[in-house]
Amino acid sequence: MTATTTATPLPLAKAVNAGLRAAMRRDSTVMLMGEDIGALGGVFRVTDGLQAEFGSQRVVDTPLAESGIVGTAIGLAMAGYRPVCEIQFDGFIFPGFDQITTQLAKLRYRSSGRVEVPVVIRVPFGGGIGSIEHHSESPEALFAHTPGLRVVAPATAADAFTMIQQAIASPDPVLFFEPKARYWDREDVDVEAPVDLSAAGITTGLHGARVVRAGRDATLVGYGPTVKTLLRAADVAATDGQQLEVLDLRSLSPLDVPTVAESVRRTGRLVVAHEATTFLGPGAELAARVTEECFYSLQAPVLRVGGFHTPYPASAHEEEFLPGLDRVLDAVDRALAY
Repeated sequence: MTATTTATPLPLAKAVNAGLRAAMRRDSTVMLMGEDIGALGGVFRVTDGLQAEFGSQRVVDTPLAESGIVGTAIGLAMAGYRPVCEIQFDGFIFPGFDQITTQLAKLRYRSSGRVEVPVVIRVPFGGGIGSIEHHSESPEALFAHTPGLRVVAPATAADAFTMIQQAIASPDPVLFFEPKARYWDREDVDVEAPVDLSAAGITTGLHGARVVRAGRDATLVGYGPTVKTLLRAADVAATDGQQLEVLDLRSLSPLDVPTVAESVRRTGRLVVAHEATTFLGPGAELAARVTEECFYSLQAPVLRVGGFHTPYPASAHEEEFLPGLDRVLDAVDRALAY
């Protein structure tokens, strides 16, 4: 007899939708806020159908004012709600930057833990969809650098479904970066499976890196949109007899350095890839930490592949800007040449 399963193929966007629905059914204090997220369902339709189910008091269409959205969410969180804010596009988050970094990130610390602000800020991020200016950015390092914020980025539909619920359950504010170029990538998701919302579940489920492909010759680490690129690189390298291990970092703050270090001690080489600018990007911190902890295991310098140190280009040139397959494989070749 075969075991029954409730897994359903879902695009990543619909998996986030399912996770939000599950969290809202479970907890009446969870509410959504954002521009055009109600009747329209958001630009990417991630919140489609939620206002019809839960009403306009829990799925709130806001004015076009990111600072106001975040500031209102902070007040609601202090009053006992769990607001989930949608920033329509990554480049629109900067008007809310002050509220996020000087208020949201610091309130729990300033109150010695007496005031919790469990706000989740959902941010479609990254490139690859041919958008106009201010619609394709990777600002995650700015928030990972800010103490008091958790910063995560799912790469798959299954992770998106689970991680959005764990982010909402977190007592701390969470920046939830969703790779918009992967919104339509499908994967089996069991929407009936229980999600571990305990402190341990948040520590390991929300913030734990995972090995998505085993290998022995080099470790490739990415998150969000780059994980799929790294898996393609591993497929190509395998035709030349190279076995590359691929890790999905999943969390930028906190960083799961032990899982990455364990892999690097076995492979001796590390390539980190992200769409964010390489200069002072998330890969820089990981490279430094791995060099400190795995110095005697490394057979080559840690190499980084990312966006160039320029403003995000026009869509006609984004393929040259983004860390694609050829640039990742070039870094692998350089690492293996040592």
